[in-house]
Amino acid sequence: MRELQVHFTHRQQPDHPLKPGVHRIVRHASGNVRLVEDTQGALLLAQFCLDRRGLWLQVANGVRGIHVNGRPVRRMALLRAGDAVYADGVEMVLRAGLAPQTRIPAAGTESTPGDAQMLLRGVGGRHHGRSFTLDQPRLVGGETGADILIDDAAFAARHARLEPHDGRVLLRDLGSHEGSVVNGIAVRDCWLQPGDQIVFDAQHRFVLEVPVQPALVELEPVAEPAGPRRPAADAGAPPRARVSRWPWLLLSAVLLAAALSALLWFGAR
Repeated sequence: MRELQVHFTHRQQPDHPLKPGVHRIVRHASGNVRLVEDTQGALLLAQFCLDRRGLWLQVANGVRGIHVNGRPVRRMALLRAGDAVYADGVEMVLRAGLAPQTRIPAAGTESTPGDAQMLLRGVGGRHHGRSFTLDQPRLVGGETGADILIDDAAFAARHARLEPHDGRVLLRDLGSHEGSVVNGIAVRDCWLQPGDQIVFDAQHRFVLEVPVQPALVELEPVAEPAGPRRPAADAGAPPRARVSRWPWLLLSAVLLAAALSALLWFGAR
């Protein structure tokens, strides 16, 4: 797991690195919201829990007003890098390191076919729940014909392009005003890696994913349990005739019905 840190948008606190364990979000008597290791008599609002399974946000009993990416959380939420957590009016953004920024191909460089399984999945905004494959370049913008259309008058007509290059994905800025945000960090041109969260215009959220398919396992033939073996059938012996039991079952049913009828007839007299 990449190292995570909590960034306070309005600089109420320095960036706080998240280590495995519990990190508590509290409100002091002065009204300041802080991230501490111990409540120290302050009111507990929520807490970050980081372990090998991932990062979780747990909301304290009876506390309201905790949001993740603008959605209220009552009890618990699984977080990823790039998520924005709101607690009592304070915004905290989860940041994580980006892919190594090696040489960026020049604008106009022809991209190469990408992995057909690599896709961009919407997790917030107007494209929530939709997926876009990245086997070819995808234009993000407000103009008609954009592959990922952000139909907003304030959004740039040609905001950015997602380009596959030799199995990797490049986010290339096309001259937008504010650029994009990847894992909570403002960027222009940036190499992406699976798990990165990309945010356009503060509300349109996407995650780069590579679905994992289970490997095909070649099953070995199962050995028969040890035990007495039946003698092999003689190839020259005539096949045994199969006796049909249906006529006998039908005859038994008819005789049983006749007996019941007789019993009822003579018993009534």
